[in-house]
Amino acid sequence: MEMIVMPDSAFAAVARAARPLTDIEFCAWIGQAAPGDRLDYHRGFLGIDAMPGISKFPDKDRQRLAGLAAAAFRACESGLVHLVQQRLGPDRFIYLAIARPKPSATQIPLDRLLVEQKAA
Repeated sequence: MEMIVMPDSAFAAVARAARPLTDIEFCAWIGQAAPGDRLDYHRGFLGIDAMPGISKFPDKDRQRLAGLAAAAFRACESGLVHLVQQRLGPDRFIYLAIARPKPSATQIPLDRLLVEQKAA
């Protein structure tokens, strides 16, 4: 996946994919992104562009975009990214993912894990 870093007036450097991203590529970006890194993952009107029957995208592209939007939402819900949008004009936005600090892995002792499993 080739990324192009572009200056943006409202944000610091923003990575933008040279071609439309897939959900897998989005997840790979999250895995390597440093806190504060920004990714421009869609330009348009995401709610319309990913909706069957309304989107002007071919079905394959619309499905790819819907998968990307779902991956972005799950990443946000998991605390991995902030999702923001910047208005470009009527019905047109830049959708950005901003990487958050990665949660530290907390090891659970095996005996505690086994006790919790028995209790469940």
